[in-house]
Amino acid sequence: MLRQWARGVGAAVRRARNPLAWVALAYAVGVSTGVIAVHAGSAFALRERDRIVGHAVVHDAPSLALARGERVSAALFDFVGNLGRGAVPYTIMGLGVVFPLPLVVYQGWVGGIVSVNEDHASRFGSATGALYYTSVMLLQLIPYSLATAAGIRLGLAFMMPKGRYGYPGSERWLGLPSEGVRDVLRIYTLVVPLFLVASLVEFLLA
Repeated sequence: MLRQWARGVGAAVRRARNPLAWVALAYAVGVSTGVIAVHAGSAFALRERDRIVGHAVVHDAPSLALARGERVSAALFDFVGNLGRGAVPYTIMGLGVVFPLPLVVYQGWVGGIVSVNEDHASRFGSATGALYYTSVMLLQLIPYSLATAAGIRLGLAFMMPKGRYGYPGSERWLGLPSEGVRDVLRIYTLVVPLFLVASLVEFLLA
C-alpha cells in the first residue's frame, strides 16, 4: 500500500515538474530580490518589513499565541493558515495557470525582506540565525510550490486536453480531467505533512 502510494505521488509530481520549475523560479526571484533589497538598505523594503511584521505581531493568531508562550498552538494556527488561506487558494488560482505567479513572486519577496530582524540586522550574521531562517523558508516554500504547481498542472490539462498536459482517456469532472484532480490530491498528501513540519520547526525552535 505504501509503495503504491509512493509510486502514485511520484508520478503526479513528475507530471507537474514543469509548473513546479516555473513556481520555484518565481519564488527564487522574489526571495532573492527581497534579500538583496533589505541588505542593500532599501528604505521601502525595510519599511515594508516593519509594517508586515508589526501587523502580524498584533493581529495574526500564530504570533499572538507565541507571545503567550503557546508554541504548539502557534504552530497549529500557522499550519491551518498556510494550508487553508495559502496553499488551497493558490491551487485554485492555478487553474488559470498564470494567476498565482505574481502572488508567488510577492510572497517570496516578503520572505526575503524578513531576512533581517527588527533591528534590521542580517539573520545571516550568525550560523544559527542563517540556519533557522533558511530552514524555515525552504520548509515553507516547498509545499507552497507543490500546491501551486498542482493547480497549474490541472489548469493546463483543462485548457489543453489534447496537448502534452492532457490526460488521454480520463473522464471529466465539471470539465476537469478526473486523473488530474487525483494528481492534485496525491500531491496534497505531501503538502499537508510538509506544512505541519514547517510550522512546528518555525515555532518550536523560534
